[in-house]
Amino acid sequence: MKYIIVSGGVVSGLGKGVTASSIGVVLKACGLRVTSIKIDPYINTDAGTMSPFEHGEVFVLDDGGEVDLDLGNYERFLDVTLNRDNNLTTGKIYQSVIEKERRGDYLGKTVQVVPHITDEIQNWIERVAHVGVDGLEGSPDVCVIEMGGTVGDIESMPFIEALRQFQFRVGAENFCLIHVSLVPVLGVVGEQKTKPTQHSVRELRALGLTPQLLACRSAHPLEMVTRQKLSQFCHVQAENILNVYDVTNIWHIPLLLREQGAHKAILDHFKLGHPSSPNLDEWSVRTHKWDGLVTPVRIAMVGKYTGLADSYLSVLKALQHACIDSSRKLILEWVAATDLEPNSHVEKPEAYKKAWEALKGADGVLVPGGFGDRGVLGKILAAQYAREHRVPFLGICLGLQIAVIEFARSVLKLSQANSTEFDQATPCPCVVFMPEVSKTHLGGTMRLGARSTIFQTAECTTAKLYGEEHCINERHRHRYEVNPEMVAQLEEAGLKFVGRDESGRRMEIMELADHPYYVATQFHPEFKSRPGKPSAVFLGLVLAASHQLEAYLSSRASSQQLATSCCKPLPVVDMLPGTGGANCHPESSGSPRGVHCSCNGAAS
Repeated sequence: MKYIIVSGGVVSGLGKGVTASSIGVVLKACGLRVTSIKIDPYINTDAGTMSPFEHGEVFVLDDGGEVDLDLGNYERFLDVTLNRDNNLTTGKIYQSVIEKERRGDYLGKTVQVVPHITDEIQNWIERVAHVGVDGLEGSPDVCVIEMGGTVGDIESMPFIEALRQFQFRVGAENFCLIHVSLVPVLGVVGEQKTKPTQHSVRELRALGLTPQLLACRSAHPLEMVTRQKLSQFCHVQAENILNVYDVTNIWHIPLLLREQGAHKAILDHFKLGHPSSPNLDEWSVRTHKWDGLVTPVRIAMVGKYTGLADSYLSVLKALQHACIDSSRKLILEWVAATDLEPNSHVEKPEAYKKAWEALKGADGVLVPGGFGDRGVLGKILAAQYAREHRVPFLGICLGLQIAVIEFARSVLKLSQANSTEFDQATPCPCVVFMPEVSKTHLGGTMRLGARSTIFQTAECTTAKLYGEEHCINERHRHRYEVNPEMVAQLEEAGLKFVGRDESGRRMEIMELADHPYYVATQFHPEFKSRPGKPSAVFLGLVLAASHQLEAYLSSRASSQQLATSCCKPLPVVDMLPGTGGANCHPESSGSPRGVHCSCNGAAS
C-alpha cells in the first residue's frame, strides 16, 4: 500500500480536497486503484449535527455516514463509493480509545495521547486504506489522505504526530507528503511572495514531516524565480513543485497536475513505473466542453443557506453535471427563501423585489433540502409559483414536503395543512415525524444512507429518466415523511406518488400530472451524481428548463425499443418494467449516452 498525505499551510480553504481528489484522478488514469481518507480534527464524531454555515454541506454516503463535503469531491472525481470510516475525526478516535479503556483492553495502563491515541489513528488509517471502494476485489494500490486544517493548529497535533510515526511504520518508499500552500501577491509590490510557504514548510519539518512535493496555490502561474526560491528554501526539488493556479473550473486541476508531471514525481518516489501521459481524454473533453457552453439555462435555487455556496455543494455539482450533458450554460440564481415571504416586502423591500424578479425570470426552480422552519413559507410560495405558472420544478427532501403542503393548501383548500416539524398541533398534518426516529438524539438518528425506491408505474417521467428501471437506490437524510393517511386524497387531486419504498407506505418520488416537469424526491439524488453520469432528476430539470425533455425522452424510448428488439424475451413472470430480455442491460444513469446491448456488442 502506498500512502499520499496532503497537508495544508498558511490559511484554510486553499483547496486541499480538490488537490487530493485531482491527484487521485491522475493516479487512477495511470492504472492504479485509489482510495481516500479525510482527517477532520474537530471533536464531533461526524458532520451530522453541524450547521451548513459552519462547515458547508453534510455529505451522505451509502452506509449512512454523515461526513465532510470533501468526501463528495473524492466520490465525484474518482467515481468510487466510500464509507463512514473514510472520514476520520478526533471524536471517532477518542470514542474508540475510551471504549477500549472501559473494556480493559489497555490492561490497566495510563491511557495517553502518545502512544494510545496516535496508535489508534495509525491503525485506523491502515485498516481503512485496504478496503476497496471501486467494487473490485482486493485492496487498492494507493490511499490519498487529506489532513484537514492547517499545520500548527493545536487540534491537529495528535494526527501530525501519528503521521510522523506512520512514515516509519510503512517505510519512506511508501509514504509521500504533498504540502499545499499559498503563494500570494501583494497589491503594492506585485511580486509572488514565498515567505508564507517557507514558514509553513519549516513548521512542518519541525514537527518531523518533510514534504516530497509542494502544491502551490496562486492566482497566476508561478514565475521561474519564485519556483527556484521555493526549491532552495523549502528543500524540495524544482520538478516536485506543482502549481495549482486559478482556473475556470476545478475539473482543470487534474489536467494541470498531469501537465506538470505530478504522476511522475509521485510514482518515482514510490519506485513504480508510470505512463508517459495518463489517459484523461474523456476528462479533458468534459472540462473544455463546460468552458465552451454558451446557451444559458437559468435555475433559481430557493434555499435557506444561500449565503454560503458550499452549503449546497453537491446540488450545485449535480446541476453542472446535468448542464454538461444538456449542452447548456448554467446561470444559477441564489434566492433566499425568506426574501420571498410577505413580511420581507415590508422589512426588506429591495431584497423582496430582487428575489421575486429572480424567481420569475428563471427557466427552472429548485428547492433543496433543509431543516427548521426559517424560510419555509418562501419555499412554499416558490413551489406554488412553479406549479401555477408551469415552470419546471425539482424539490429535494424538504422540497418534496413543502410541495405537498402547498398542494394541500392551494388545491385541496386545507388552509392549515402543515408539517408537524413546523406546527406540532396542526389539524391537517401532511408531513409527520417518522416513527422509528429518535426525538432526543440528533446525531446519526435520521433515516440515512442508500435505500430502495420502487416505481409504481413505468409510465412516469422519472421512471423514463432513470431508464425505466423497476427499482432504484438513492441516499436519504430525513426525519419527516409524507403522512401516508393523506396519500389517497392527494393522489385523487392529481399529485402522484410514483415512487415508494418497499413497504409502499413511505413516499419517495412525487410528480404532478399535466405539468412540463414538477418532480420532487424524498431522497437526495445529488449525492450520487457524477461527471459524465448526471443524476436523472437533475438532468430532467435542466432538460425541461431548456425545452429538451420531450425530445430526449422520445429518443431514449426509441433507443430502448431498438435495444430490446434484438434480445430474446424473458418469460413474463420474470420481466421487470423497462427490461427487454435476459441479455439487455440499459444504462442506469440519466446520461444521454447510448443504451448498450450485449447481444451484438454495439451501442445504439
